Amino acid sequence: MQSYSLIASAKINLYLEIIGTRPDGYHNLAMVLQSIDLADQIDLHPLQTNAICLHCDHPEVPQDHNNLAYKAAALMAKNFSDAFAKFGGVDITIQKRIPVGAGLAGGSTNAAAVLVGLNLMWDLKLNDKQLQYFGSLLGSDVPFCIAGGTMLATVKGEYLSPLPALDNYYVVLGKYRSLSVSTAWAYQTFRHQYLRDGVTREHHQQEVHLEKMVSAIAHRNERQIGQLLYNDLERVVLPQYPQVQRLRDEFQGLGCAGMMSGSGPTVFALANSQTQAQQVVESIKIAIPDPDLELWVSQFTSSSIRVASFTK
Repeated sequence: MQSYSLIASAKINLYLEIIGTRPDGYHNLAMVLQSIDLADQIDLHPLQTNAICLHCDHPEVPQDHNNLAYKAAALMAKNFSDAFAKFGGVDITIQKRIPVGAGLAGGSTNAAAVLVGLNLMWDLKLNDKQLQYFGSLLGSDVPFCIAGGTMLATVKGEYLSPLPALDNYYVVLGKYRSLSVSTAWAYQTFRHQYLRDGVTREHHQQEVHLEKMVSAIAHRNERQIGQLLYNDLERVVLPQYPQVQRLRDEFQGLGCAGMMSGSGPTVFALANSQTQAQQVVESIKIAIPDPDLELWVSQFTSSSIRVASFTK
């Protein structure tokens, strides 16, 4: 049986609006999601025993059943028990490049890679929609991480509609290494401050409209895309985390369109070229000379999970 190495891309939110609450404790969302080429590598090797083993080179990543990639393998083993019995278990090795706890879907994209990889290893012949269904059982971001590219995501985030690709955009990402934000805390705080249970929220006074962002993407209007970047969770995260607020302010002070991704604490800024992106990095290093602040230059990509290599 073949072994597979897969590249698993991170994602950023170009738009995140919380529409209302749900009885299951989640929220109805309207989002525009974008894959970027900052990525982890996931290596899958067959085992002769019916076991799932997981290894990771990052000390903060769990290497047991608490890891979403492990849960993905266990889900496939449960639902395809004949294939699991026939082909045996899997050894999963994660080489982390996506920062941990950053709001960039690092755990979700690792799980997506395991679903895609086991579909190949076990010759299950599942299509993308079927894989996305299994992904939705693991987390709201996993279906997008299987699909990749530029997507409109609604409901909890698992309902996806493709948008025109934005392949040539560059992005600068910044995150304080020691800083993390609880996604559950961010959403629950927003719910407490801005929503009433069971009530759909009206559009904000600043007239943020998803339709305008979708139109700007369709017309590849870079200026308008930058103007329409929006994230509801900034309203609760930025006041609580002044470091994140300052980083966002510094990006915008350089004339860059940018905001926080997901529940943070990663902040991103859009750039027209790799040269401009590198100039932004150097300017931020001067403005915030903090060794705890990590910066990356990445590029939009039209895919999320891809096979890098396979061997027998």
